Amino acid sequence: MKQLITLFFFITLFQFSFAQNRVVTTGVPFLNIAPDARSAALGDQGVATSADAFSNHWNPAKFAFAPNEIGAAISYTPYLSKLVNDIFLANLTYYRAIDDRSTWAVGLRYFSLGEIITGNTPQEILNNPLILRPNEFVLDASYALKLSDKFSMAIQGSFITSDLKLETDNNESVAASTVSVGVSGFYESYEVPYSNFSGIWRAGFNISNIGPKLKYEDEGESDFLPTNLKLGGGFDFIFDSYNKLNVSLEINKLLVPSPSEPVTDSDGNITGYRQPDDVGVLSGIFKSFGDAPNGFNEELKEFTWALGAEFMYDESFALRAGYFNENELKGARKFITLGAGFKYNTIDIDLSYLISATRVVNPLENTLRFSLTFNFGEERY
Repeated sequence: MKQLITLFFFITLFQFSFAQNRVVTTGVPFLNIAPDARSAALGDQGVATSADAFSNHWNPAKFAFAPNEIGAAISYTPYLSKLVNDIFLANLTYYRAIDDRSTWAVGLRYFSLGEIITGNTPQEILNNPLILRPNEFVLDASYALKLSDKFSMAIQGSFITSDLKLETDNNESVAASTVSVGVSGFYESYEVPYSNFSGIWRAGFNISNIGPKLKYEDEGESDFLPTNLKLGGGFDFIFDSYNKLNVSLEINKLLVPSPSEPVTDSDGNITGYRQPDDVGVLSGIFKSFGDAPNGFNEELKEFTWALGAEFMYDESFALRAGYFNENELKGARKFITLGAGFKYNTIDIDLSYLISATRVVNPLENTLRFSLTFNFGEERY
């Protein structure tokens, strides 16, 4: 019997579709988990915040404004830490400036789904169990270029692998692999003087994970990648040479078809909804703006938004807070985030903590995340 590990239950615990709900789901949802503590502390946003080493995930175009010539970063995020201790997301990134206007970067995100003990019979599980370690990962490469002193764009390519198969005697499923591309843009103004302070405006967009569907079996169903649109803006309030406050807002939308085909039981009762099978990737992107069964009102519910604030003192200590909101019928994720950051010589240390603001269980609830960033070379800005 063909089998795949149904760990979607754990990965998207907050994304179930009941008969009255139409939650948009995709394959490899780990691609939309915030990989770093700074952005996680700002309500899971980063498309229009200042550039850092984790820009590969949020907006690769920000690398053209990276503060140092060279940077590397690593982060670790426990997942479902209340239930298990071996599910986690690890992230490693590296960027290097080519000149004053262009930068390249690479990144690796690895999602471990822990150990699973299995066997063909209960006796085999006890005496000679098969231990599986399902995992998913993505390898990114991006190139960012300044088109003017205030605006940059970037292109990104990714290789994605999802190994969720159960190895049994008659198992025909294999690890699924695919590729994707993305395009992004970033705007950062010069410092603008106002009456009691000065400020810097920022804005950004990122369309990511555009690529073929994932397929685990030759005759099985295929899953859309989490093609995603990020739009955001922010402003730095610069009070003096020591104190700065950034406020930013970001909206997100999955560019995949809405679940519109009803799923019925043997009695003809609707038990849920699923995405249509005959929609391609590109047509799905355009249809995602107008295919919700209840029209424009439901389309608006598919947007999520996040608001964040970051107070920085002397470019060495930061306090952060954020809020993330998703409509109740589209996943009901609502949470408050807190965090702090410290800079010591060339090393940045960031921490974040998530507090759920809804009854829906969040896999990252009450989880402490951390990131380390190493800055090398001369300062560019």
